[in-house]
Order: sequence, then C-alpha cells, then structure tokens
Amino acid sequence: MIKPWISLTIPAQAEYIDMVRLALFGFANKAGFTYEDIEDMKVAVTEACNNAVLHAYEDGQAGVIEVVFEHIEDMIHIRIKDSGESFPYNPAVNKAASLHNRPLSEANAGGLGIYLMHALMDQVEVRTELGTEVILTKRIGRKEEMA
Repeated sequence: MIKPWISLTIPAQAEYIDMVRLALFGFANKAGFTYEDIEDMKVAVTEACNNAVLHAYEDGQAGVIEVVFEHIEDMIHIRIKDSGESFPYNPAVNKAASLHNRPLSEANAGGLGIYLMHALMDQVEVRTELGTEVILTKRIGRKEEMA
C-alpha cells in the first residue's frame, strides 16, 4: 500500500504560511484527525514555519521552507525544513528549560515555539545538521486512549 504524502515548497516569508496550514487541514482531515487535533497541529506547524522565516535566513537572503505531510498507519508526520542558518539544539536543555510548573512570566520572549510544539504534538524531533528540520508527529485518538 502506498503511504499518502504531500510535499510543499514555499518562500520563507510569513505570508505563505497560510498555504501550509490549509494543506495541513485538508491532509489531516482526510486522515481522520479531529478538528481539535488539527487545530493543535496547525499551531505547532505555524511555530516551526515562523522559526524558519525569522531565524533561518539573513535579512534579504532568499530562502525556502520545505514541508512534507506523511500519513503512516495511525499517525501523521510533518517535516518542516529550511536550508538556512541552524542553531544549537539540545533536547535535554530544552526540556529542563520548559515552563512546566513555572509561571508564564518566567518565559523568554520568542522562546515558546519549541515548548508549544512539545505541548501540542505527541513527538517532536529537531535536526540541525544542514539547516534545520523539525519533525512533528501526532497520533489519531491519542488523548482518548490515555483517558
């Protein structure tokens, strides 16, 4: 059986992120995700795309963001990749710096993107070898199973 997938390449500009959100809605809806799960995924994908727009490419440098949606069994994988400047990502440091059991006032401005992705998705992987690639995973019906 062929695994359904969609690939988009957009300019690394904020006005194109809506196209990614629209494609995600259609793809996740066909895969059987609930409206609530789709909205969570849209927020996480928007954060990943915004990070690429704001941080990957120097001012004035043209760049692109590649997005792939892949439906495998009971989950969707969303890959957001840029070829710009990467950043040192350390999952242990990010986890330790989370806001769990801490007041929101302790958050750094602009530092909530990765935190939101972790809060809204079942799995988040960040690769920073050549540019930055964020892989977001969401399972169908995960919350219902945990209840």
